[in-house]
Amino acid sequence: MKQVMNSVKKKAVEKQRTAVLRLEMDYELATLFEAMGENNENKKKESKEKLEKIRQELLNLKAL
Repeated sequence: MKQVMNSVKKKAVEKQRTAVLRLEMDYELATLFEAMGENNENKKKESKEKLEKIRQELLNLKAL
């Protein structure tokens, strides 16, 4: 029974983390869009790096 409860808790935490990551991804995409409009290369690079980290974490959670 303890294993079942731990499994349920783990899935709930993963689901919550996935939701947070998706919000972060939306924000970074908006930031990247803004940087592209401003033609700001540094901002674009930073956003792309953050998006790559988010993508990797989502892949680890098997949410993509």
